[in-house]
Amino acid sequence: MTVPIEAAYILARESFGKLGVDTDAAMTHLDQVPISMHCWQGDDVRGFENPSGQLTGGIQVSGSYPGRARDGDELRADLELAMALIPGPKRLNLHAIYLESAKPVERDAILPEHFQGWVDWAKEKTIGLDFNPSCFSHALSKDNLTLSHPDAAIRRFWIDHCKASRKISAHFGRSLGTPSVMNIWVPDGSKDLPVDRYAPRQRLRESLDEIIAEPLPSEFHKDAVEGKLFGIGAESYTVGSNEFYLAYATSRKVLLCLDAGHFHPTEVVSDKLSSVLAFVDEVLLHVSRPVRWDSDHIVLLDDETQAIANELVRGDVLGRVHIGLDYFDASINRIAAWVIGTRNMRKALLRAMLEPPRLAEAERNGDLSSRLAFMEEQKSAPWAAVWDFYCESREKPVGGAWLDRVRSYEKDVLSNR
Repeated sequence: MTVPIEAAYILARESFGKLGVDTDAAMTHLDQVPISMHCWQGDDVRGFENPSGQLTGGIQVSGSYPGRARDGDELRADLELAMALIPGPKRLNLHAIYLESAKPVERDAILPEHFQGWVDWAKEKTIGLDFNPSCFSHALSKDNLTLSHPDAAIRRFWIDHCKASRKISAHFGRSLGTPSVMNIWVPDGSKDLPVDRYAPRQRLRESLDEIIAEPLPSEFHKDAVEGKLFGIGAESYTVGSNEFYLAYATSRKVLLCLDAGHFHPTEVVSDKLSSVLAFVDEVLLHVSRPVRWDSDHIVLLDDETQAIANELVRGDVLGRVHIGLDYFDASINRIAAWVIGTRNMRKALLRAMLEPPRLAEAERNGDLSSRLAFMEEQKSAPWAAVWDFYCESREKPVGGAWLDRVRSYEKDVLSNR
């Protein structure tokens, strides 16, 4: 371990110690919090079912940076490099379109065997897997209606796809010894003003009820549902709105997914967490960065990311919240995008864990002057020295040193794709 990093950490540890913060305990705590990385950043949400097909469902990926992963082996190799540059425990979040099969498989007929390569890889890497049915980029989703479609045959196809996905998710949990969180998001909505808003929501509720009707062991599988304000092609009406899914998750006792980009620009997920957790047992987070809309930009260490982390730590709810990332940027090196976003989420968690207890004490005592003063002073506390030590002590690159590894990989591997 280099002396400057260790020496800086010793000083930081002493500084935080005077504030009543145990930095060693904070790092140990951080080691218990996994972040689920999203596979679709590595190939621009193409998947392996029809990688040259057009994205639908309001999903758009900007940019054409070279080196996109084209198959499972390339995607896993890219993920391995990214994970090697990020400290702390990781998981991987898969979509159904990332199945691996020698012959075409329809989505309502997918089986655990089509994902066994991912399970074997996850076992080798000792990570957990999460899952998502893929209700987009398909001939039966082109009109932006799936589980709420008025055609019963089309609804049946997507219901069966989601039911098959649940069995795959449970297979992940059973095989890897950690529950798989399966998130259901559908693009259903209307570009212009609908006449009937109620009937599609009735159909969506009935479809979801059928999907989750079969009980699955919670130690292997957890159901989550994800709402949205609007999407491309669904600007005027989203069937699965945030209000719909909040009511559904509360009444059906499933997880609610809160995506940082799925609300009005003046709303923030950090402000919603405590309200939702008062009624929903567990929450799935999709940490992203909206720029004026749900644009899924790479996660920064910005005010909202930090506020989300603060809420999780201050409320002592990390055990009830599953942290995942959801963005896709093809304008820069895709591995760099993973590393930047995931390291930033972990930095935010560390900073939250380094908050001095005097903040809460001041609030309990009604000393609001001290509360504000301590909030502002702790922003300039030497947390970065703790982060550098955390990275080095976990044998991960410090600072921007990870970028050299990515550039070398880009030259030797990505440029040849």
